[in-house]
Amino acid sequence: MSFISIFLIALALSMDAFSVATALGAAGRHHSKLAVLRLATAFGLFQFFMPVLGWLLGRTVVSYISDYDHWIAFGLLAIVGIRMIKEYFDKDDKERLKDPTKGWPLLILSIATSIDALAVGVSFAFFDVNIYYAGAVIGIVCFMITAVGMVFGRALSRVLGKKAVLVGGLVLIGIGIKIVVEHMAE
Repeated sequence: MSFISIFLIALALSMDAFSVATALGAAGRHHSKLAVLRLATAFGLFQFFMPVLGWLLGRTVVSYISDYDHWIAFGLLAIVGIRMIKEYFDKDDKERLKDPTKGWPLLILSIATSIDALAVGVSFAFFDVNIYYAGAVIGIVCFMITAVGMVFGRALSRVLGKKAVLVGGLVLIGIGIKIVVEHMAE
């Protein structure tokens, strides 16, 4: 498989990560370089490991969850999105806008944005592809796209202000719904 093919796959796989990063960048006060680095690193690593895992597992395990993977992604994104919406309506500013680039929210978002990479990894098992090279390309592209998304989201937060938290939560839920709708259309 050529570099161009792998690169285009990497771009496609990174779109959910970009959308989530943009929503988080717009929604939070956590615009430090360290927060951007944490999110981009986590998303990039998950986008690297999931195709490798999919390639290793082949069709055996994936065939059992492929009917439900879109619901898993939706559920994970909805959990974080609902939490963000709740935080928007929470009157206690100290509780509002917890850093989603740390702890469980980061893990949940990393998994949710990389589930499709698992399926791509399974398809790679049927091609002549160096899975570690492909995974590295996918991970690096996702890292860069995520960082750009966070920076873009930061710019949006200046326009949207406090409402960016609400918009960000709705965007995450919308991405989850999009994943379900796309899967059902197949």
